[in-house]
Amino acid sequence: MASTRRSFLHHAAVAGASLVLPSCSSPKPRGKKRPEEKLKIGVVGVSGRGADNLASVRGEDIVALCDIDRHRLVDAHKDFPNARVFVDFREMIEMAGLDAIVVSTPDHTHYPASMLALHKRLDVYCEKPLTHTVTQARCLQIRAEQVGAITQMGTQIHANENYRRVVEAIRAGAIGDIEQVHVYVGGTDWSGAGLPKIEPVPAHVQWDLWIGPQKERDYSSAYHPAGWRRYWAFGGGTTADMACHFMDLPFWALDLDAPVELRADGPEPDSEGAPRSLACDYLYAARGSRQAVRLRWACGDLIPTAELAARGLQQWKNGVLFLGKNGWLISNYDSHEIGPKEAFASYVPPPQTIAKSVGHHREWIEACKARTLPSCHFGYAAPLTEAVLLANVAYRGARGKVLTWQREQLVLNGGGSAVQELLDEPLRVGWDG
Repeated sequence: MASTRRSFLHHAAVAGASLVLPSCSSPKPRGKKRPEEKLKIGVVGVSGRGADNLASVRGEDIVALCDIDRHRLVDAHKDFPNARVFVDFREMIEMAGLDAIVVSTPDHTHYPASMLALHKRLDVYCEKPLTHTVTQARCLQIRAEQVGAITQMGTQIHANENYRRVVEAIRAGAIGDIEQVHVYVGGTDWSGAGLPKIEPVPAHVQWDLWIGPQKERDYSSAYHPAGWRRYWAFGGGTTADMACHFMDLPFWALDLDAPVELRADGPEPDSEGAPRSLACDYLYAARGSRQAVRLRWACGDLIPTAELAARGLQQWKNGVLFLGKNGWLISNYDSHEIGPKEAFASYVPPPQTIAKSVGHHREWIEACKARTLPSCHFGYAAPLTEAVLLANVAYRGARGKVLTWQREQLVLNGGGSAVQELLDEPLRVGWDG
């Protein structure tokens, strides 16, 4: 394709803050559909999260299914016998008549699948994290805006009623100005170390297509079907897996954008695998009426045990703890609590101002037909993904160092070339979008 990350970086270097991708020949923008009309959807990745996503869009016209695992593809095809089947998403995206695709692949193939679809002006639903690298997220955001695609990142918890009530409470000033936020996950462990044992490639797996844009490496069942999250080449450990869900809440409630400063720490980094424990401290500058905010992401052994214990909140194993001038609010996916209890004994929640969601997938489908923006479109999801992935970059390239982030220029200062190089990765020819 004419529009690539390499051309993006060239334009970024030349234009400074004016980051644009060169245009490329594409079909005309899509028009609206009547609500009763069905979208023609192709689904990339049909098991695991892919199976859940497929089930959530099955009311539309599923015209194509793609998976590198023949067993999974055959099973999915039984439910959609009229769909065409593919093992290579590049071929599926070339299929005539598609309106949209759903991307449920491992992290390292989110970018090429989504970018190729955007070049075709298809609408895109992509699992979190949006991409494998910071630069890839920026490129998808820009390209989606250029072509007018309707996009959504798969942070399904965003549609929960609980998150809506928390956002309303924080925005209404229920606990006063927010000074600090602890975002943490103690119950998930996607850690790994070293290269796993080499094994023969199963006959039903197209391994080279699974590798996709990454450097060639031998097959291991430690990668496929699910263990890939443990390895830097394909995922980003617990941080990449879980932080988009939990950091979504303060991003939404506090209207966060890009940190100006960050520092990540944890055990000595392993060249191949992600750590069990990682913490990253971010500083977000004041914005509008909101004062500067410090946000700390932590997983594994680095979760805020002392802060939770001081407030009698030890039972909250995963969550978001907002610390305000007048109190605290803690939330997980499904519930929240405000305190101290004595001070909030007569607390009355603010009026509900955020409407009930029709469902995360349904929201995207309706937006595709009406040509409106759903709540987790790439313009929102890309900055969230960038912040999440910056934690891994800072940890791997400059553990323990304070770094400053120049978002517009895609420059992370204070860690040298090693950090800057981790903002992106080379992709194999034919997979660079």
